[in-house]
Amino acid sequence: MPRFSNESSLIVSMNPKSSIAESYRLLRTKIQFSFKDQESRTVMVTSSQGGEGKTTTISNLAIAYAQEGKKVLLIDADLRKPSLHRIFPQLNHQGLSSLLTGHCSIQDAVQPTDFEHLDLLPSGPVPGNPSELIDSAAMHQLLQQLKQQYDVLLVDTPAVLAASDAVIVGSICDGVIMVAAPGKVRKEHLKKAREQLEHVHARMLGVVMNRVV
Repeated sequence: MPRFSNESSLIVSMNPKSSIAESYRLLRTKIQFSFKDQESRTVMVTSSQGGEGKTTTISNLAIAYAQEGKKVLLIDADLRKPSLHRIFPQLNHQGLSSLLTGHCSIQDAVQPTDFEHLDLLPSGPVPGNPSELIDSAAMHQLLQQLKQQYDVLLVDTPAVLAASDAVIVGSICDGVIMVAAPGKVRKEHLKKAREQLEHVHARMLGVVMNRVV
């Protein structure tokens, strides 16, 4: 049995017959339908502001893809407050930031998880210049290289209104999912975040309403 630091957040694995788990599988299906003519895809999951559940959403979506047999890489591109290495307990001494600065190889940075078909690329050490690293030729080249190795790349980022990183990543991904928590998110914030993504021609796939009772 895999041991997780936050078991309750990975409900697709812990309670696969629940209605919430089924909702993640439905989300997976809808994304697949959006990319029916593409063999590989890169999807960013973000939110307008922090604390809306984007990391929980992307983690469960990754497991749902892996359970289907897809080869999945979950990328922590939140170089400011990374958290995926805690959800899937892994070391974070090297990862995306290490790759982008040429301090390690893909083979060294990518780590298998306890889930078959699912690998994790943690953020690596928090750099002093996250936006510059994300908006680099090395980032573009890395995503293209990884797309050759995986069926699905899922990219976690900071919230759109918290930093420019999500807008940059959204412009180079195939699609963007926005997570919104009713009662927490303000309509104008959600609208502003969407406008920023559309300004860089990011392809909006939809909005996931999180924490709906």
